Amino acid sequence: MNNSLQTMYIEMVEKALDRYVSTQRCNNDHVLEAMRYSVLGGGKRIRALLVLNFNRILGGAANDAMEFAAAIEVMHAYSLIHDDLPCMDDDDLRRGKPSCHVAFGEAIALLAGDALQTLAFETLARNTSLEPAQVLQAVRELAAAAGSRGMVGGQTVDIEGTAQTVEQLTGMCMMKTGALIKCAVRLGCLSVGADEASMAQADIYADAIGLAFQIRDDILDVIGSTEELGKPVGSDAEQQKATFATVLGTERAQSLAEKLTRTALDALKQLNVAEDDPLYEMTVELCSRKK
Repeated sequence: MNNSLQTMYIEMVEKALDRYVSTQRCNNDHVLEAMRYSVLGGGKRIRALLVLNFNRILGGAANDAMEFAAAIEVMHAYSLIHDDLPCMDDDDLRRGKPSCHVAFGEAIALLAGDALQTLAFETLARNTSLEPAQVLQAVRELAAAAGSRGMVGGQTVDIEGTAQTVEQLTGMCMMKTGALIKCAVRLGCLSVGADEASMAQADIYADAIGLAFQIRDDILDVIGSTEELGKPVGSDAEQQKATFATVLGTERAQSLAEKLTRTALDALKQLNVAEDDPLYEMTVELCSRKK
């Protein structure tokens, strides 16, 4: 994603994240260091870009949605800290660096994740550009996406290993990965007060691209390299987890991801997004990404 608009958005988000994390105070500097390490340690910023791009295509101003974009990245950072813990996925590498619990210890990592989750909601509440009702709805959306109906619920299914079929994997991924991606899209829509018709197309887009994103992740865990991805590969196979890549095979899984991407692109066209629009191009790239 080398598009100049996306680059500008990422720079804006990085500055906002730095600003909001820097407001935090704690009597233990290690917690603050772990928070900064996890939030500002790189990443594609896909979720923030979805917030800002949906804000843009629906006629909004980026500054009105910046707190929403930053908040969802903070929430994502918390989830990665906890996902990497030994009691969860037990991964020692994240974005090419030691995972938070490796760098700071399990207890500090756990607390840093907890602090980031609360910071996400504090960041949402800092939005004074929009009507209070819009901000309140954003809080509801993020809470639902991150909680037992979303990310936490999906992670529960994942660690228990109960998803074995394509249908079960779909349900799990729609919660574990898709819920936060859908939340990002909906936050972008909320920031402009989108009408029901636009929100419906945005939901179609989000459901499709969220699942396609996870399928591509599953494929990369098989065909990717640790150097390229910045995290361990083959961990799903080691833990004998069922994934789209293991259940369908990589070729059929990629075909499904491409089909879902076409559904997402059709939804964008319904929103009058042109094929040369940065959001359209980003959507295509997500299905073929190498990391």
